[in-house]
Amino acid sequence: MPPASSSNGGNTSNNSISIVWFRRDLRVEDNPALAAGVRAGYVVSVFIWAPEEEGTYFPGRVSRWWLSQSLKHLDSSLRSLGANLITKRSFDTASTLVDVVNSTGATNLFFNHLYDPLSLVRDHRIKELLSSRGLTVRSFNADLLYEPWEVADENGCPFSTFEPFWNKCLSMPYDPAAPLLPPKRIISADVSRCPSDTLVFEDESERGSNALLARAWSPGWRNANKALNAFINGPLIDYSVNRRKADGATTSLLSPHLHFGELSVRKVFHLVQIKLLVWTNEENESGKESVNLFLKSIGLREYSRYLSFNHPFSHERPLLSHLKFFPWVVDENYFKAWRQGRTGYPLVDAGMRELWATGWLHDRIRVVVSSFFVKVLQLPWRWGMKYFWDTLLDADLECDALGWQYISGTLPDGREFDRIDNPQFEGYKFDPNGEYVRRWLPELIRLPTEWIHHPWDAPEPVLQAAGIELGSNYPLPIVEISAAKERIQEALTEMWQIETASRTAMENETEEGLGDSSDLPPFYYPQEIHMEADPEPTRANNLLTTTRRYSDQMVPSITSSFVRNDEDAISVDISSTREDGRAEVPTNVNFDDQTHGATDQDGAAVVRNNAVLEFSPARLQNRLEFSEESSSSYTERDGGLVPVWSPSNLSEHFISEETSVRTSAYLQRHPQTHQMMNWRQISPPEKLGGGEHIAPKCYRLDSMKASQNVAKSTPLFLYHFADSKVL
Repeated sequence: MPPASSSNGGNTSNNSISIVWFRRDLRVEDNPALAAGVRAGYVVSVFIWAPEEEGTYFPGRVSRWWLSQSLKHLDSSLRSLGANLITKRSFDTASTLVDVVNSTGATNLFFNHLYDPLSLVRDHRIKELLSSRGLTVRSFNADLLYEPWEVADENGCPFSTFEPFWNKCLSMPYDPAAPLLPPKRIISADVSRCPSDTLVFEDESERGSNALLARAWSPGWRNANKALNAFINGPLIDYSVNRRKADGATTSLLSPHLHFGELSVRKVFHLVQIKLLVWTNEENESGKESVNLFLKSIGLREYSRYLSFNHPFSHERPLLSHLKFFPWVVDENYFKAWRQGRTGYPLVDAGMRELWATGWLHDRIRVVVSSFFVKVLQLPWRWGMKYFWDTLLDADLECDALGWQYISGTLPDGREFDRIDNPQFEGYKFDPNGEYVRRWLPELIRLPTEWIHHPWDAPEPVLQAAGIELGSNYPLPIVEISAAKERIQEALTEMWQIETASRTAMENETEEGLGDSSDLPPFYYPQEIHMEADPEPTRANNLLTTTRRYSDQMVPSITSSFVRNDEDAISVDISSTREDGRAEVPTNVNFDDQTHGATDQDGAAVVRNNAVLEFSPARLQNRLEFSEESSSSYTERDGGLVPVWSPSNLSEHFISEETSVRTSAYLQRHPQTHQMMNWRQISPPEKLGGGEHIAPKCYRLDSMKASQNVAKSTPLFLYHFADSKVL
């Protein structure tokens, strides 16, 4: 089901009025919708802000800040070309577009494709509505190298793993379209009867925190191009060596620009390919390796859209059906400690504090904190995905769903579910000198590098000299890795038992079968719960206090982009960490043989405020009160680019055997359940008039036979194909 591509495909005249609907394509170069509008005649450039339509995925504070700055940049660029950007505040995009049509007399609507489920449904509705009113509606690819329906295996079916998909993209018989130049001039239509609305993206409580972002980032399509050129002509050549270092700007820092469409992925691809040719001719093997690795990160971004298009429920349900029975730990104390950076594992805590203070995380640190969340704490993966959505500058539904599903082992080529990465070993791999940890955990600033990633093992004299009291000013590990290993084995055993019972019941015709949407609960948002803080430090990994739930879609109150208590904010003063002469505790002292072990029953990660606030869609109907601030100082970045989050290359294992926990033999004993939820194509693509666009494929829900053990793929709340109509 491709996005709505065209309607009323007649030719437009040079005097017609066209609405160019900007969304996540905030640039004037390589913008096919804008180019079509300019060719057709008069242009009305429109951006519609309707966050309530996103439901649960209301943009977070930092994401809204970036959007506001990017829109200002785009409006300035359009004005220099002869037009201006009309901004509209709306609760229903379709009705707002109808109003713009009526006030401008437009006869065409041009926009660029989006591939998330909400946008696919909304775009189809708008296409049908405006087509019925006699408008010509056309949409274009401005976000991908190839449209999802162009890439298929030899049987015409979508790929279910990354490597074959990307190899197919690289071996396509035709290259991605060359990026378009910006228009020389735009002839603006009469918009006197279509005034702009003032869009409010922040309130007073957020302005202080947002001002810090402007010191580090420069939104806007021109700035994105500068960052791209700086990366290609600088750090790219050493990307293969430096990309794993967490204590510096070692990635491209492009992902916010790509998410908001300030940067054309086709332009990135073509420029990087040119660099590859140069280094190939020079026989520069290091440069060639760097380019291939960077292109793979672009491929992962492509694959995230491909996956979302072919499996539109991927942001809310596991793609491997048996994992719907995994007994997740529902523990909001764990969840809060993870958010606050109070887990007792320095690399994890440093990452979570950086995320809250800056809205950014190095991609390797994203892997570490998300793996810890799912594998060690065993919290539902969608809780973590939603928190990332609320707090990341480059929050991207498709990429985040791919990343969290991969880490959770819910993809066919994802990580083994029982593989646990030890944060201690990860720390010495990605932050060998401890500089990253010291920057974000000032309480550990004087701890020697020898102990920086496992302070619980440091001798007592070292801890005292560093001013560290475990369980007081820095927590002991919330869960020991050995305990997590035992728990995950118990949980997997329980999962297989429940899955077997369900399959037996299905075969006895007492259930419809695995993956049927009728046995999945709706979104779960608990009411406000106020839990008293523990008066004394206690270990937070008491297994008796945790609750397991089988439905993996029960999302707790994730309100970081709405309300955050003062107690939640973590004050991190990193200015002192940049001193060259930082004192470090000497290691040549006499210790007692006793170490400060993680099993000390008096130690704990203390969560002082356990108030859980409700995240309710009903809140979106009113003006939201935001109190999200950060007291952290902020380091400036050199203009840069961020590759979209790829938790890892899907074919690559970042953890060696000795630093991870594996029991893959157990999973291999149950191969019959590793089936991917599927869609069945029931009609081939067709060409529209003129052959410019491929008509949407027609899909229907595929109720596979029980013997195949493949779950039905009913999206929870978006798609209804009872009549098998094309969306």
